[in-house]
Amino acid sequence: MRKFLTELRGKTVMTNDGQILGLIDNFVIDTQNGAIAHVLIQPNDDVEQRLFQTDASNRLVLPFKSMRAVKDVVVMEIGK
Repeated sequence: MRKFLTELRGKTVMTNDGQILGLIDNFVIDTQNGAIAHVLIQPNDDVEQRLFQTDASNRLVLPFKSMRAVKDVVVMEIGK
Protein backbone atom coordinates (compact mmCIF):
# COMPACT_ATOMS: atom_id res chain seq x y z
CA MET A 1 0.00 0.00 0.00
CA ARG A 2 1.31 3.44 -0.91
CA LYS A 3 0.56 6.59 1.05
CA PHE A 4 1.70 10.16 0.68
CA LEU A 5 3.32 11.65 3.76
CA THR A 6 0.73 14.43 3.67
CA GLU A 7 -1.97 11.76 4.13
CA LEU A 8 -0.31 10.60 7.34
CA ARG A 9 0.10 14.00 9.02
CA GLY A 10 -2.48 14.43 11.77
CA LYS A 11 -3.20 10.71 12.07
CA THR A 12 -3.49 9.25 15.56
CA VAL A 13 -0.56 7.07 16.61
CA MET A 14 -0.88 4.22 19.05
CA THR A 15 1.51 1.58 20.33
CA ASN A 16 1.12 -2.10 19.53
CA ASP A 17 -0.35 -2.56 23.05
CA GLY A 18 -3.04 0.11 22.56
CA GLN A 19 -1.60 3.25 24.21
CA ILE A 20 -2.46 6.43 22.29
CA LEU A 21 0.76 8.41 21.82
CA GLY A 22 -0.53 11.44 19.92
CA LEU A 23 -0.69 12.76 16.36
CA ILE A 24 1.84 12.57 13.54
CA ASP A 25 3.34 16.02 13.12
CA ASN A 26 6.17 15.48 10.64
CA PHE A 27 8.89 13.17 9.36
CA VAL A 28 12.69 13.21 9.27
CA ILE A 29 14.22 12.25 5.93
CA ASP A 30 17.78 10.97 5.46
CA THR A 31 19.03 13.35 2.77
CA GLN A 32 21.78 10.96 1.65
CA ASN A 33 19.48 8.14 0.60
CA GLY A 34 16.00 9.72 0.64
CA ALA A 35 14.62 7.23 3.17
CA ILE A 36 12.27 8.21 5.97
CA ALA A 37 14.28 7.94 9.18
CA HIS A 38 11.91 9.05 11.95
CA VAL A 39 8.31 9.96 12.66
CA LEU A 40 7.73 13.08 14.80
CA ILE A 41 4.67 12.81 17.04
CA GLN A 42 2.92 15.59 18.94
CA PRO A 43 2.28 13.68 22.19
CA ASN A 44 -0.96 13.47 24.12
CA ASP A 45 -0.91 15.14 27.54
CA ASP A 46 -0.92 11.79 29.36
CA VAL A 47 2.12 10.34 27.55
CA GLU A 48 5.19 9.93 29.75
CA GLN A 49 7.65 11.76 27.49
CA ARG A 50 10.72 10.75 29.52
CA LEU A 51 10.23 7.21 28.21
CA PHE A 52 10.81 8.37 24.62
CA GLN A 53 13.41 10.28 22.66
CA THR A 54 12.15 13.84 22.05
CA ASP A 55 13.26 16.74 19.87
CA ALA A 56 13.68 20.44 20.72
CA SER A 57 9.92 20.95 20.22
CA ASN A 58 9.07 18.13 22.70
CA ARG A 59 7.78 15.90 19.92
CA LEU A 60 8.34 12.16 20.27
CA VAL A 61 10.96 10.88 17.82
CA LEU A 62 10.19 7.30 16.78
CA PRO A 63 12.01 5.26 14.14
CA PHE A 64 10.00 4.99 10.94
CA LYS A 65 10.86 1.28 10.74
CA SER A 66 8.69 0.69 13.83
CA MET A 67 5.54 1.74 11.91
CA ARG A 68 3.48 -1.43 11.50
CA ALA A 69 0.01 -0.54 10.27
CA VAL A 70 -1.64 2.45 8.67
CA LYS A 71 -5.44 2.51 8.65
CA ASP A 72 -7.67 4.75 10.75
CA VAL A 73 -4.77 4.98 13.22
CA VAL A 74 -1.05 4.35 12.82
CA VAL A 75 0.34 1.51 14.92
CA MET A 76 3.96 1.76 16.05
CA GLU A 77 5.75 -1.27 17.48
CA ILE A 78 7.42 -0.04 20.67
CA GLY A 79 9.72 -1.90 23.00
CA LYS A 80 11.05 -4.64 20.75
